[in-house]
Amino acid sequence: MQHTPFPQASRRSFLKSAAVATVATATGPLILNASDKAEAKFPRVGHGEHTYEVHHDWGMDSLPAGHHYGNASHGVTIDKEGLIYITHQGNPGSVFVFDEKGKFVRSFGEIHQVKKGKAPQTSSAGHGIDIREEDGREFLYLSPSDTRLFFTKMTTAGEVVWTKDRKALDEDSGKLGEKARFRPTNASFRPDGGYYLGDGYGSNWIFEYNNKDEFVRAIGGAGKTDGKFATPHGQWLDARDGTPKLVVADRANKRLQWFDMEGRHLKTLGGFLFPADIDIQGDIMLVPDLHCRVTLLDKRNQVIAHLGDDEEWRKQALDKFKMRGQRPKWRPGKFVHPHDACFDRNGDIFVCEWVATGRVSKLVKVG
Repeated sequence: MQHTPFPQASRRSFLKSAAVATVATATGPLILNASDKAEAKFPRVGHGEHTYEVHHDWGMDSLPAGHHYGNASHGVTIDKEGLIYITHQGNPGSVFVFDEKGKFVRSFGEIHQVKKGKAPQTSSAGHGIDIREEDGREFLYLSPSDTRLFFTKMTTAGEVVWTKDRKALDEDSGKLGEKARFRPTNASFRPDGGYYLGDGYGSNWIFEYNNKDEFVRAIGGAGKTDGKFATPHGQWLDARDGTPKLVVADRANKRLQWFDMEGRHLKTLGGFLFPADIDIQGDIMLVPDLHCRVTLLDKRNQVIAHLGDDEEWRKQALDKFKMRGQRPKWRPGKFVHPHDACFDRNGDIFVCEWVATGRVSKLVKVG
């Protein structure tokens, strides 16, 4: 199938320009200075034109009975109608869909559920989720975080188009073999209709396919030198300077790396803590960082703001990662573990966090 080019308006969005029970106790602290009607009800992060109101637990109170994020809310993408898709580790399915106001619409993605440990029930392994319009129709590219599962392309209604598991990727690339790990993290798109599949928790390879679903090359592999990866957790297409490039969140190496469309390394940028993924809208790059902050970069890749950054809070949150399971201790306007983020068409930001019970925060632009 021929794919239409993917524009740079917004990551995971093809646009024109347990859990529920604990929400009641969590939402109270979100209201700051409630007795003063002149004060905003929600904490703010950022500065100047990049100031945002933080609405924690967005959409959670609309989840139907029996629906929960489980051990994490992992990925987020937005379709051209404005529907928000969240991947998770709960039930049912592995994807929850909300409208722009946070009302639950549907769930699907049971194909990415597995049995974990000795528990009789299954839970989801939802992780990366990305969306693209191809020949006038939108498709989701899902990357479940489980070695037993597979990259999956499906419709926005949950119909499977194809799957690529460890065996298929090894047959195509010869990179996985018997000893290499395999555990998908994210997909991304090329401007010519091709795409990339990232084995970020596994082999540290990113697999490139063309617009006919034919294998082209593998990029990276494990290592610390330029062009190598230690958990290439997410990636995206960066064409802000007019020349398309693949940019990779090389998480455990604490850096971003850029590659040309032939897979050659171009440059490396440090200064990150644990970058998890990437989105781009206009000239602004968005980088959710698992270590408690969300970073905005300008066209020259200079830091505009570290949203929610607080060194003392980070020390608490990173202490054996216990904070991710201690919801009563979470602070308004502070992130615990941002795992994915993307812009919507209004310039607002959705942030999904790797925390028990899950948490989706909407950052409403007020600057």
